[in-house]
Amino acid sequence: MQEALTNVVNHAGRARAAIVLRYTPAAFELRVEDDGGGVPRQPAGPVTGTGGHGLLGLRERVALFGGSLDARPRPDGERGYVVHAVLPLGGGQ
Repeated sequence: MQEALTNVVNHAGRARAAIVLRYTPAAFELRVEDDGGGVPRQPAGPVTGTGGHGLLGLRERVALFGGSLDARPRPDGERGYVVHAVLPLGGGQ
């Protein structure tokens, strides 16, 4: 969450952010979504973390615990960005 919010501050410009934390029996989910305009639009698909080490490092840390991370511009042409992480409960790899 800290890395995603740092990215909002550094890249989204004047923006609001929403944080959703969800526990299920199988996983912990974290979603940070902003409505800023600081990230240029790219074709559909996940952002690979190029241009900086923040998202790449975050992706590596989440994978270390068997989780997944999706970071991309908001869908349907909305302004902003979404970072969504899922970490399985019960141990990593």
